[in-house]
Amino acid sequence: MTTETAPAGRITLPGGEMLAWSDLPTERLADGGPLAALAARVVPPGARVLLAGPHDPALLDRLAHAEVTCLLRSHPDAVALAQRAARVIVGGPAGLADDETYDVVIAAAGLDPIESVEGTRLGWDGVLARLVAAVRPGGALLLRLDNPLGLHRLVATTPWYAARDDSAWVIGGVLDAAHPANRDQLRQRITDSGLRPSACWAAYPEGATATALLDADQLDHGAHRGLFDAVLHGACAGAFAPATVLQDPARLAVDALHAGRAADLAPAWLMLAYRPDGPTDTPADGDDLPVALVQTGSSGQPGIGVLEVRDGPSGWRWGHVVTADPTAPAAPFASREAAYRNPDALTGPVPSGRLLHTLLLDAALRRDLATVRTLLHGYAGWLADQADADGRLAGAAALASADNIVVDGERFAVLDPSWRATDRLPGDVVLARGLWRFAAALLTGGYAHPWSSTLDVAGLTVVLGGLAGHDLDRATVAEAVQAEAAITASLHGLDAEHRTALATELQAVEPTDPPLGAHSYQQLREAWLRQREEISRLAALTRWTDELLTSRERALRRAEAKIGLLSGSISYRVGRLAITPARLAKRGARAAKRRARAALAPKQLVTEQEEQQ
Repeated sequence: MTTETAPAGRITLPGGEMLAWSDLPTERLADGGPLAALAARVVPPGARVLLAGPHDPALLDRLAHAEVTCLLRSHPDAVALAQRAARVIVGGPAGLADDETYDVVIAAAGLDPIESVEGTRLGWDGVLARLVAAVRPGGALLLRLDNPLGLHRLVATTPWYAARDDSAWVIGGVLDAAHPANRDQLRQRITDSGLRPSACWAAYPEGATATALLDADQLDHGAHRGLFDAVLHGACAGAFAPATVLQDPARLAVDALHAGRAADLAPAWLMLAYRPDGPTDTPADGDDLPVALVQTGSSGQPGIGVLEVRDGPSGWRWGHVVTADPTAPAAPFASREAAYRNPDALTGPVPSGRLLHTLLLDAALRRDLATVRTLLHGYAGWLADQADADGRLAGAAALASADNIVVDGERFAVLDPSWRATDRLPGDVVLARGLWRFAAALLTGGYAHPWSSTLDVAGLTVVLGGLAGHDLDRATVAEAVQAEAAITASLHGLDAEHRTALATELQAVEPTDPPLGAHSYQQLREAWLRQREEISRLAALTRWTDELLTSRERALRRAEAKIGLLSGSISYRVGRLAITPARLAKRGARAAKRRARAALAPKQLVTEQEEQQ
């Protein structure tokens, strides 16, 4: 490519450009994802913005209200973005003029991809110093740092130090003193550079394609927040679903949340800092920054934009759904046959409390049947309160399963009320669906529990229904599984054929199966152990049956031999000779008696007729 293919005058080549290399991300989120939503909030209208490093082109579309200059090292990338940017500088930070300042500098791809290998290397601190110098008084810097001990590395099957691809020019680890390795070190280096850190977000499930940005300080103390639990589980389960990992990333992220270490295990951090010697109304120092930004539709479901959660005087509240075009309607579902999502329902406060799914798992692991019974009774009672006079549930309550219910004391509430059922569903089917989902996660996940190991998923669902005070049967559970298949098919836009296949697959879920989602070696091993245990049990049963049949066959042979022995003895023969004439005499007496009765019958008949006359 050459500059003639780009708008004239927009590309500046100060030297050091890489002519045969591209850094633009291949995986992209709709509308730029949470990063674009955050950047659009940080950047005020008409601001001068420096976008340093390779970013999703959708980010530039979200910053159309500002004057954006791109700083890149790749010439092909410059040509690709020149139509969207006011100006593009190619060659790395050395191409920035010393007197050139900006209102907001965004380096959300990190600092390593900014430096060109064709020019003078400044190092991480040198690039940071150059970008900080470009921030005007009162301006802001939004910087990403990848975590060398992040969750993505802990679950990866290939170690980070074994990378051999072309982009692995910089291999960062905790031993690389040139790079900060945690939030505190990042905050200190930003402070030493002359800026004041303002806020920090933990990026999950990966830094480059983060579908969730969560306030790091809130994560440190947010174990009681069911929202964080649900967001971390959904983000990690969806991102790693097609991959092979060492252990379940969703389980690891949720465990880190409840241990107060979810921010420390984040794959990346996004730090917002500002230069304090400026106007007091700088956007970077505002109090209206979101607590959470979550990309919807990241697990194969149709998206409705980016959900915002804000912290206010009355607690956390749902913000508006952020889209590239606020006037455009949310993307419709491919099918609304059984369920759909309504973004207008996300208003008001975010319900507090812990996720019911997590509480049930915790109680099952501790064999605390009393707590399980209390939680399930409360869940079933809450569902009954939401039902109409016919015992049916509609709207968000009809889809309220354990992974979308938060519990605060004795209060139950739907966490995300935007999920809606199209039709009213029977209350026992709704309860059975929620219990079946939990039973499937419990058994296929390999969690320890207090119930019999011979129970299948449907059987455990019936048991859980009994603990909830409801007499469920397998027919109701089968109906609930059909409803689950229909709801999933609607949310994913599956046709009738795939819906039937999904229903068959759900009905065939066994405790020995690995859980759905990412192929975790840890969970696959647990599934193998469960299968081995089941095979051992069946083998022992087969051996016991064989031994029983063998013993019965031996007893039968002994009886036959004894009968044969007795039938050939002299006493048996003498007895038989003595008994035979008696049998013949008895048989003859019976025949004579029958003949006598037959001869007397006509005479009796004549006598009766005469008496009647």
